[in-house]
Amino acid sequence: MNAFTLKRRAVVLSAVIGASSMFVAGSRGVAHAQVATPMSGNAGHYRFRVGEINATILSDGVIGGPPRVYASDAPEAELQAVLRRAFLPSDHMTLNLNTLLIETGSRRILIEAGAGSTMGPNAGRIFENLAAIGLGPADIDAVVISHTHPDHVGNLRTAEGSKAFPRAAVFLPKADWDFFVRNDPDLSYMPVPEDFRVRFGAAIKRSLEPVTKDVELYEAGSEIVPGLTTIVASGHTPGMATFLVHSGTDQLLLTADLAYHPVVNVDNPWRPGPDRDKETALASRRRIFDRAAADRIPVLGFHFPFPGLGRMLKTDGGYAWVPAGWQF
Repeated sequence: MNAFTLKRRAVVLSAVIGASSMFVAGSRGVAHAQVATPMSGNAGHYRFRVGEINATILSDGVIGGPPRVYASDAPEAELQAVLRRAFLPSDHMTLNLNTLLIETGSRRILIEAGAGSTMGPNAGRIFENLAAIGLGPADIDAVVISHTHPDHVGNLRTAEGSKAFPRAAVFLPKADWDFFVRNDPDLSYMPVPEDFRVRFGAAIKRSLEPVTKDVELYEAGSEIVPGLTTIVASGHTPGMATFLVHSGTDQLLLTADLAYHPVVNVDNPWRPGPDRDKETALASRRRIFDRAAADRIPVLGFHFPFPGLGRMLKTDGGYAWVPAGWQF
């Protein structure tokens, strides 16, 4: 083990020791956690506040695949060693689906719709988790999507083919709509078998069919509603956005698919294979991670282990992920 590794681990360890003080009342960022409603199993929702905004992470379950897909440029021996050290399987990486419900003013806005049944049998849990907090699909006023991959739009369509959130306006990035929906997208850049690419492209179009006539297209960088601003994060897809939820001096940065799993894309700087333009995606990742670290903004990782809240720590060689302490 070299001196750099020892130094970096010491930095990360010291940050983790202090992590339990994060996300508590009076701190800058997420605050005032609330007691979750009891469920007949492990909780799939997590409540907190961003200033005056009520926020609830709603799990849609999990998806996953070979670790190599999410760490495309990792040397194989090093990737396997990192997975072993993190007590992760060598042949499968589990990705969570952490959607966020914010309640601001009189509106309930869902950020990301989740995968539904588009990418395996272990997703599609968002509706039972909505029910666990006393809400249903008709209570959602808007659904805001970072990019149009199936794991972010799959729940927009019911099994019968209708709008899953019947009252909700649906906001999508225009560049993604043009690339994935209005055309037949070239998905040859994705490091997966061809039959998967075909199903992937079809799942996008099928999921979006119910909202085609009334979708609202946005340019990244715009404000959707007061308290929810989009941030340009192109590269993973042509129009991907990340989000900043803000109220007063409190903020929460949502990173969408800038990183799939903190072990391979934050603590280690490997590039996700599904990034369409890897250089542009890398620049977006560095710019937004740098902002989170420099401004000490709490972060929500869409695919990170539930509930996905933590901080980006700047290190000598890149970044480290510091999970937030659980608040009851």
